[in-house]
Amino acid sequence: MKVSIDWIKDFVELPDAPPHTLGEEFTLTTCEVEDVTVSGEVLSQVFVAEITGFEPHPQADKLNLVQFDAGPRGRGRVVCGAPNVQVGLKVPYAPVGTTLPVGFTLEPKEIRGIVSEGMLCAEDELGISDDHEGLMVLKPDAQKGITLAEYLGTGTSVVLDIDNKSITHRPDLWGHYGMAREFGAAFGKPLSRRFTPEWAGGLLARFPGGDSPVRVKVEADSCCLGYFGYTVKGIRVEQSPKWMQRRLHDCGMRPINSIVDISNYVMLELGIPNHLFDKNKIEGGLIHVRRAGEAGEFVTLDEMPRQLVESDTVVADAKKPLVIAGIMGGANSGVSEDTTEVFVEVANWKDVEIRKTSTRIGLRTDSSLRYEKTLDTLSLKTTALRILELLMELNPGASVVGSLEYDGMDLSSIEPLVIDLDHRRIESILGTAVPEDRVIGILQDLDFEIDKQTQESESRYRVTVPSFRATKDVQCDADLIEEIGRIYGYGKLTPTPPLWTVEATALSPAKKMHRKIQDFFVLNAGAHEVMTYPLTGEGVLKKASWPDLAEKLTLANALSPEYSRMRPSIIPGFLEAAALNARHYDAFTMFEYGRVYRADDKDFSVERNHLVAGFYAKTATRFIEAVNGAENLFKFLSIPGSVEAVSDRMENYCLPRDWKGNHPIERRELKVMGRPMGTVVTVHPLLLSAYKMKGYLTLLVLDLHDIESREMKDKTAYTPLSRFPASVFDFSVVADSRTEARLVLDAARSYRCKEIDDIKIACVFPLDGDKKSVTLRVRFLDRDKTLSGAFLEEAQKGLIDAVEKAGFPLKR
Repeated sequence: MKVSIDWIKDFVELPDAPPHTLGEEFTLTTCEVEDVTVSGEVLSQVFVAEITGFEPHPQADKLNLVQFDAGPRGRGRVVCGAPNVQVGLKVPYAPVGTTLPVGFTLEPKEIRGIVSEGMLCAEDELGISDDHEGLMVLKPDAQKGITLAEYLGTGTSVVLDIDNKSITHRPDLWGHYGMAREFGAAFGKPLSRRFTPEWAGGLLARFPGGDSPVRVKVEADSCCLGYFGYTVKGIRVEQSPKWMQRRLHDCGMRPINSIVDISNYVMLELGIPNHLFDKNKIEGGLIHVRRAGEAGEFVTLDEMPRQLVESDTVVADAKKPLVIAGIMGGANSGVSEDTTEVFVEVANWKDVEIRKTSTRIGLRTDSSLRYEKTLDTLSLKTTALRILELLMELNPGASVVGSLEYDGMDLSSIEPLVIDLDHRRIESILGTAVPEDRVIGILQDLDFEIDKQTQESESRYRVTVPSFRATKDVQCDADLIEEIGRIYGYGKLTPTPPLWTVEATALSPAKKMHRKIQDFFVLNAGAHEVMTYPLTGEGVLKKASWPDLAEKLTLANALSPEYSRMRPSIIPGFLEAAALNARHYDAFTMFEYGRVYRADDKDFSVERNHLVAGFYAKTATRFIEAVNGAENLFKFLSIPGSVEAVSDRMENYCLPRDWKGNHPIERRELKVMGRPMGTVVTVHPLLLSAYKMKGYLTLLVLDLHDIESREMKDKTAYTPLSRFPASVFDFSVVADSRTEARLVLDAARSYRCKEIDDIKIACVFPLDGDKKSVTLRVRFLDRDKTLSGAFLEEAQKGLIDAVEKAGFPLKR
């Protein structure tokens, strides 16, 4: 939000300080000032000049060589491409050395072989408006040689750029009058309270009374909190005065015409949006605030079609909707050059409904931005009268027709919020002594009513919160203490560490397991942890050929189709992340421990924590490495788990058996306490091709939700290192290419020998003729003696014989 200091000075006298000092002080007391700019500086460097002649540029069809006379500033010639060049026209002339608002400084420049001595300017080049249709035309009686600042009667204007996030909780600060109140409190200056009951009474006297040409009716089930309206005739739609255009432009708004500019001006001044209708476009003499009732298309003022639903609140006449309540008016009710009568609307709406409708139709406006903050219904009448004041000022012959119409909630039923405040609590919370008169002064400067009460030398206050601060801002005594602290000055508060006991918090069993999983994969598997979004989209799930599209867990107002539902599994998003990494690395290992969501008829949804790890390589499968990793993970976590062949007897919660990504051979089931709770599977090459992945990706998927909250006993057995050496023996056997390597391992384990300490699959290598080689690694160890060569030879022979009897001959 942009705040004009020139506008603020209408309501409060500010200290004579550099602009950036004002911004810094305001940041410390009220809200963050992101930038401070000074507009209008260029106007003191630009002069009024008269065009005395022009001729076509000899080297360019669309350029002219324009001669001008700037009076005491001298005569000159510039190259100009404006279409409205005429002899005798008074225009702004920027000499060489002028720095324009767009950021560049004019220098003598050769344009198509001819030097231009400065520049004749359009309004947008001077930062006055967005008009670039031609040169800015000045009045014929404008004195040549005076600065444009003297001609316009304006000087420089300081503009503060406020961070909107810092005033989200302060609806009273979305207008200059509310900002001026804060400036007055921050700098100890009195606020000029011009919107007094006497001021209101003078404007109310302009209403002749009687029946109004347009009546107001608000349905109780609409989102309207209050609606004021009245009719004014004798209106002339023309340009608004320069001072108004200048302020609107400083605040980032484009001047349009006198009526629309008044509407925007009052919104920026008092923070309450409003709408001005062409009264003759309102059919049936009725403004009816109601639900839309039926879905349909509505064309807004920006000429864009918007889709309304039955529950949207609209402002309609007797036949048709005119406005999407609180957001934007329709193209069928706006003011035009032919407008002579206007109907003024000042209303307040429920913040939640405005936010939902604005998000759904994809339209956020200055109005909706303010209504979302919960505005003050009691400020509507002042806003309506301020609009009337400006209409009368810019249209001297205008008059009000009928009465000031109102419908909505009973304004007299709004009870003021009263909060009891203890002075000792103020000093306790702030950690410093604050004089009582300073407390009273600060609150009064912010328009709080305060009644001091003294009981047994203890000061207490009964504070009445103004309605514009009670909407959702100030609710309790802590909020009042915050107000006192920020205006008193945070720099005056002595930093004191809190007197709290610092105690170590025991980790829950689930958190301990999560950290042990991280330790295992990072330290033992050299893996990187990734985090994918819990929100996913239909396209992501279909790309992964996932059977469950989570249709029952879709978001009502999704930000985009890619994040429209809760994920039923980590795997689809994990595959996207793996594909991204596969573009840059030949091999990697990564893992994620996160939550998945399944629809449930009883509880709506069931949430479970899943672990997914990916082992990728471009040249060879890492399936065996993943299986070994699963076994080692069970040991590391002290979980009673095992790796077994896939069985169809029990459903595996982690991975559907009909998933198209399942590999026909490289697949194992992970059981925990006898139940299938996970899978190790190599992703099918056909599915990887959908992600343009070349290589092999094996997934380890495990559901630990049922056991993560249990305190697992550490079953690690510590034994001393053997004093005698072990002997490692590798041998390779031949098997069919479709035979599971597990069967070879089971055959070797069937050989009974107590000196066998460990048997693992070392590698699997394809052979010619639909065969493969499976290499086993056997470790022999006796902790009481050194094994003899004769024993090892006999044991190795017996091991080979056992494997060959199972149908796997030794590779020769």
